[in-house]
Amino acid sequence: MGAGRGMKIGQISLFVLPAVALVAGGWWLLASRQPQDVRLGQQLYQENCASCHGANLEGQANWKSPDENGVLPAPPHDETGHTWHHGDRLLFEYIKLGGAAVLKKAGIDDFNSGMPGFGDVLSDQEITQTLAYIKSTWPEKLQSLQMQSTESEAQSGG
Repeated sequence: MGAGRGMKIGQISLFVLPAVALVAGGWWLLASRQPQDVRLGQQLYQENCASCHGANLEGQANWKSPDENGVLPAPPHDETGHTWHHGDRLLFEYIKLGGAAVLKKAGIDDFNSGMPGFGDVLSDQEITQTLAYIKSTWPEKLQSLQMQSTESEAQSGG
Protein backbone atom coordinates (compact mmCIF):
# COMPACT_ATOMS: atom_id res chain seq x y z
CA MET A 1 0.00 0.00 0.00
CA GLY A 2 1.07 3.51 -0.66
CA ALA A 3 1.56 6.19 1.91
CA GLY A 4 -1.54 7.47 3.64
CA ARG A 5 -2.62 10.98 4.48
CA GLY A 6 -4.17 12.36 7.60
CA MET A 7 -7.45 14.18 8.01
CA LYS A 8 -9.74 15.13 10.83
CA ILE A 9 -13.49 14.60 11.07
CA GLY A 10 -14.88 16.31 14.13
CA GLN A 11 -12.80 15.10 17.06
CA ILE A 12 -11.53 11.99 15.24
CA SER A 13 -8.22 11.92 13.41
CA LEU A 14 -8.03 9.58 10.45
CA PHE A 15 -5.06 8.18 8.66
CA VAL A 16 -6.33 7.38 5.19
CA LEU A 17 -4.74 4.60 3.21
CA PRO A 18 -5.82 3.66 -0.31
CA ALA A 19 -8.84 1.62 0.80
CA VAL A 20 -9.30 1.91 4.57
CA ALA A 21 -8.98 4.39 7.38
CA LEU A 22 -7.86 3.74 10.93
CA VAL A 23 -10.15 5.38 13.43
CA ALA A 24 -9.57 5.52 17.15
CA GLY A 25 -11.24 2.37 18.46
CA GLY A 26 -11.23 0.29 15.28
CA TRP A 27 -11.18 0.01 11.51
CA TRP A 28 -13.82 1.33 9.19
CA LEU A 29 -13.97 1.87 5.49
CA LEU A 30 -13.59 4.90 3.30
CA ALA A 31 -14.32 3.61 -0.17
CA SER A 32 -11.68 4.85 -2.56
CA ARG A 33 -12.70 7.32 -5.23
CA GLN A 34 -9.83 6.39 -7.54
CA PRO A 35 -11.13 5.94 -11.12
CA GLN A 36 -9.57 2.49 -11.38
CA ASP A 37 -11.40 1.40 -8.21
CA VAL A 38 -14.71 2.65 -9.59
CA ARG A 39 -14.11 0.77 -12.88
CA LEU A 40 -13.16 -2.44 -11.08
CA GLY A 41 -16.09 -1.94 -8.72
CA GLN A 42 -18.49 -1.68 -11.65
CA GLN A 43 -17.20 -4.99 -13.01
CA LEU A 44 -17.45 -6.63 -9.58
CA TYR A 45 -20.95 -5.23 -9.11
CA GLN A 46 -22.08 -6.70 -12.45
CA GLU A 47 -20.55 -10.09 -11.59
CA ASN A 48 -21.79 -10.35 -7.99
CA CYS A 49 -24.65 -7.94 -7.33
CA ALA A 50 -26.57 -7.18 -10.52
CA SER A 51 -28.47 -10.48 -10.55
CA CYS A 52 -30.39 -9.31 -7.47
CA HIS A 53 -29.89 -5.53 -7.29
CA GLY A 54 -30.22 -4.91 -11.04
CA ALA A 55 -27.76 -4.15 -13.82
CA ASN A 56 -28.53 -0.45 -13.37
CA LEU A 57 -28.70 -0.56 -9.55
CA GLU A 58 -32.52 -0.42 -9.79
CA GLY A 59 -33.27 -3.23 -7.32
CA GLN A 60 -36.12 -5.69 -7.52
CA ALA A 61 -39.78 -4.80 -7.99
CA ASN A 62 -41.75 -4.09 -4.82
CA TRP A 63 -38.55 -4.00 -2.78
CA LYS A 64 -40.33 -2.38 0.18
CA SER A 65 -42.81 -5.27 0.57
CA PRO A 66 -41.84 -8.71 1.90
CA ASP A 67 -42.34 -11.67 -0.41
CA GLU A 68 -44.35 -14.80 0.48
CA ASN A 69 -41.45 -15.98 2.68
CA GLY A 70 -41.25 -12.69 4.59
CA VAL A 71 -38.02 -11.63 2.84
CA LEU A 72 -37.72 -8.15 1.40
CA PRO A 73 -36.63 -8.14 -2.25
CA ALA A 74 -33.23 -6.64 -3.05
CA PRO A 75 -33.39 -2.84 -2.76
CA PRO A 76 -32.02 -0.46 -5.36
CA HIS A 77 -28.53 0.92 -4.87
CA ASP A 78 -29.24 3.99 -6.98
CA GLU A 79 -30.55 7.24 -5.50
CA THR A 80 -34.09 5.82 -5.17
CA GLY A 81 -33.05 3.27 -2.55
CA HIS A 82 -31.80 3.59 1.00
CA THR A 83 -28.17 2.49 0.57
CA TRP A 84 -26.96 6.09 0.71
CA HIS A 85 -28.59 6.48 4.15
CA HIS A 86 -26.01 4.16 5.71
CA GLY A 87 -22.39 4.70 6.71
CA ASP A 88 -19.46 2.90 5.12
CA ARG A 89 -18.89 0.50 7.98
CA LEU A 90 -22.45 -0.84 7.89
CA LEU A 91 -22.44 -1.12 4.10
CA PHE A 92 -19.10 -2.94 4.15
CA GLU A 93 -20.21 -5.39 6.87
CA TYR A 94 -23.55 -6.01 5.16
CA ILE A 95 -21.76 -7.08 2.00
CA LYS A 96 -19.04 -9.05 3.78
CA LEU A 97 -21.09 -10.80 6.46
CA GLY A 98 -24.60 -10.75 4.99
CA GLY A 99 -27.77 -9.20 6.32
CA ALA A 100 -28.65 -11.82 8.93
CA ALA A 101 -25.21 -11.68 10.58
CA VAL A 102 -25.09 -7.88 10.67
CA LEU A 103 -28.62 -7.59 12.03
CA LYS A 104 -27.96 -10.27 14.65
CA LYS A 105 -24.82 -8.38 15.68
CA ALA A 106 -27.07 -5.32 16.17
CA GLY A 107 -29.49 -7.37 18.31
CA ILE A 108 -32.15 -7.74 15.62
CA ASP A 109 -33.32 -11.35 15.34
CA ASP A 110 -36.79 -10.91 13.85
CA PHE A 111 -35.85 -9.53 10.42
CA ASN A 112 -35.47 -12.00 7.58
CA SER A 113 -32.74 -10.57 5.33
CA GLY A 114 -32.15 -12.17 1.97
CA MET A 115 -28.68 -10.62 1.62
CA PRO A 116 -25.99 -13.32 1.65
CA GLY A 117 -22.48 -12.62 2.86
CA PHE A 118 -19.80 -12.23 0.20
CA GLY A 119 -16.76 -12.47 2.51
CA ASP A 120 -15.78 -15.81 0.96
CA VAL A 121 -16.21 -14.47 -2.57
CA LEU A 122 -14.90 -10.90 -2.44
CA SER A 123 -11.78 -9.58 -0.73
CA ASP A 124 -12.07 -6.51 1.49
CA GLN A 125 -10.53 -4.46 -1.33
CA GLU A 126 -13.09 -5.80 -3.81
CA ILE A 127 -15.93 -4.91 -1.44
CA THR A 128 -14.42 -1.43 -1.16
CA GLN A 129 -14.23 -1.14 -4.95
CA THR A 130 -17.83 -2.30 -5.33
CA LEU A 131 -18.95 0.37 -2.88
CA ALA A 132 -16.85 2.96 -4.69
CA TYR A 133 -18.74 2.17 -7.88
CA ILE A 134 -22.17 2.27 -6.23
CA LYS A 135 -21.41 5.58 -4.53
CA SER A 136 -20.03 7.08 -7.75
CA THR A 137 -23.48 6.79 -9.35
CA TRP A 138 -25.22 8.94 -6.75
CA PRO A 139 -25.78 12.67 -7.17
CA GLU A 140 -23.24 14.81 -5.31
CA LYS A 141 -25.83 15.79 -2.66
CA LEU A 142 -26.47 12.14 -1.76
CA GLN A 143 -22.75 11.39 -1.71
CA SER A 144 -22.36 14.23 0.78
CA LEU A 145 -25.23 12.98 2.95
CA GLN A 146 -23.81 9.46 2.91
CA MET A 147 -20.40 10.78 3.99
CA GLN A 148 -22.14 12.50 6.91
CA SER A 149 -23.63 9.11 7.88
CA THR A 150 -20.14 7.61 7.69
CA GLU A 151 -18.76 10.38 9.92
CA SER A 152 -21.58 9.94 12.47
CA GLU A 153 -21.05 6.19 12.44
CA ALA A 154 -17.34 6.68 13.15
CA GLN A 155 -17.97 9.17 15.95
CA SER A 156 -20.46 6.85 17.62
CA GLY A 157 -18.06 3.92 17.37
CA GLY A 158 -20.58 1.98 15.31
